[in-house]
Amino acid sequence: MKAELDRREFLKLSGLGAVVLACDLGGWGSALASAQKDFFFVQLSDTHIGFNDPKVNPDYAGTLAKAVAQVNGLKRQPDFVVFTGDLTHTTDDDNERRKRLAQFKKIASSLKVKNVRFLPGEHDAALDNAKAYMEFFGQTHYVFSHKGVNFIALDNVSDPHSQVGEAQLQWLGAELKRMDKKTPIVVLTHRPLFPLYPDWDWDTKDSDKVLDLLAPYQNVTVLYGHIHQLNDKQTGQIYQHAAHGLMYPLPAPGSVPKKAPIPWDPAQPYKDLGFRGVTTKPGPAQPELGEYPVKGA
Repeated sequence: MKAELDRREFLKLSGLGAVVLACDLGGWGSALASAQKDFFFVQLSDTHIGFNDPKVNPDYAGTLAKAVAQVNGLKRQPDFVVFTGDLTHTTDDDNERRKRLAQFKKIASSLKVKNVRFLPGEHDAALDNAKAYMEFFGQTHYVFSHKGVNFIALDNVSDPHSQVGEAQLQWLGAELKRMDKKTPIVVLTHRPLFPLYPDWDWDTKDSDKVLDLLAPYQNVTVLYGHIHQLNDKQTGQIYQHAAHGLMYPLPAPGSVPKKAPIPWDPAQPYKDLGFRGVTTKPGPAQPELGEYPVKGA
């Protein structure tokens, strides 16, 4: 056991009191495995199928397949898998968009776990109001429950104004009224639900209205993508966590004059590319997040 623990790096999220476990492929260890009612799911984000710049990622055609193989190899298989948007890279060509969505869906179908959830990103949905996306994956927003936790998938990308929009806000309010205020809620979305860096389109224009609706609920976690890096934010009692992307990393918000993918580093292949495991259970505790780097072999 000691040797196994020595191989892991344990990080504490700044100011949040939640623990991030940077796990190896061997899984979560006996401490989490012994939990009575916990469950485990995997979040993947920003796969950008159709991107093809070898200076940014020379393995642009193979990175997602490698991540899928890693998920399939986890000792503890997830209860479900969720992709939080930008499944494909943007294109003005409707036929090409459908081709890329089909390619993504074929790779994702290789997952052992067949309970797989999808959300659109702006690259998938902003140019056609998610028409092609819905042909492949159905509705862009929905709710489901799993082992005492309520999950809400929000669409903050298919509206051209980068907002959730009034109709969806009304839908969200109605769904929340059906939920007990003490039951844990996990919101899955693509953009952050706070103004992280609006100059780079890293915000949701009506996020304050979403947070107002969520404010009465005692245990809310938001998991999102879009920014291609880890970022953790507490807004009131709501915890928001960004995930790594699976095609290229992006610079820290406002750290450079212009947002652009960080070039590939041959000395550190797949640097800052990865996916996330989440362990949660009914109760007041925040989910435990584990970051898995993409392995090149």
